[in-house]
Amino acid sequence: MKKVIATTKAPGAIGPYSQAVEANGFVYISGQLPINPETGEMPEGVSAQTEQSMKNLEAILNEAGCTFDNVVKSTCYLADMSYFADMNAVYGKYFKGDYPARAAFAVKELPKKALVEIEMVAAK
Repeated sequence: MKKVIATTKAPGAIGPYSQAVEANGFVYISGQLPINPETGEMPEGVSAQTEQSMKNLEAILNEAGCTFDNVVKSTCYLADMSYFADMNAVYGKYFKGDYPARAAFAVKELPKKALVEIEMVAAK
């Protein structure tokens, strides 16, 4: 069985996908762009964009009954690897030592010209 997770505290899906799906004790969260769900706008700069993506992820985790402590894997997509250190500094603030596995890499382009997009998998 799978259960779709959705919250208005994070941006709605902009295509044929769910914000997150829970299945077999895991929550799979779709990549979160740095879109403010209240305004529909993206902040300027990779640090502010990472902060917004993490807030969106947190809202979805909370809706699923999880926190960042439940995250076992994340993938960070960057518009340019020169943004890695700034993204990493913000990302790291959300975890308390037992870090999840992670991959981070640059892609040619992200939707809506975002500088960062982050997806996560959490274990319940």
